[in-house]
Amino acid sequence: MGEKAADLAYRAIKSTIRFFYSKYSCQGTEHIPQEPVIFVGNHSQAHGPLAGELYMPVPRKTWCASQMMERKEVAAYAFQDFWAQNPKWTHWFYKGLSHAIVPLSVLLFNHAETIPVYRDTRILSTFRSTLQTLESGVSVLIFPEKNGAHDNILYEFQDHFIDLAKLWFKRTGKALAFVPLYVCPARKTLYFGEAVTFDPAAPMDAERARICAALKKRICAMAVALPRHRVVPYRPQPKKYWPYNRPKEAIAP
Repeated sequence: MGEKAADLAYRAIKSTIRFFYSKYSCQGTEHIPQEPVIFVGNHSQAHGPLAGELYMPVPRKTWCASQMMERKEVAAYAFQDFWAQNPKWTHWFYKGLSHAIVPLSVLLFNHAETIPVYRDTRILSTFRSTLQTLESGVSVLIFPEKNGAHDNILYEFQDHFIDLAKLWFKRTGKALAFVPLYVCPARKTLYFGEAVTFDPAAPMDAERARICAALKKRICAMAVALPRHRVVPYRPQPKKYWPYNRPKEAIAP
């Protein structure tokens, strides 16, 4: 498929998804600074990247695992990341599905507004592309959850994306802001919280810990403040096991 045909195919698929996928509203946009920022959100399985691609209120590019963009790596990565935790007797099906989605994955993620994230020395390319994106006035959206639950709302965060702030300060002399985002499929809404700003005078290890802790705290606080609803977890699991944002309210006698 030529590049022009691939671009047309992507646009057609995106329009189809937008037609069938729920429309999201945005709340808390007053917390978004005028300058470009790093948005940090809960993955919410596919809902975070999907809602981000369709309904973010400002221009942005999204960090995307490079394996989902490279034909030779999609199947193995997709199976391990999405479906390996399913019962072993179903693995034959999900391995087949992992191979079936390869052409679609390569098409979608290479034509969406994405920045490939590498897990080797090419991470320098990821950081370079991210800084260039910020310099162009466009924000960046990151979903940093990894294995290991933090609480009923979030999994733990990978933290080296915070290093972008040090590089940004060296390049521009400006303190980069990280804006927490709670993706809530149950309420079809993207909630934005108060930004956490990098302190260039603090040790880098301390800043990674401080900023990640503050972002997780603010995302969870936004979730808990909402009416009771199911939280779509980072890791796929049957819907009946999805946690609630808070315990059921006590019923007064």
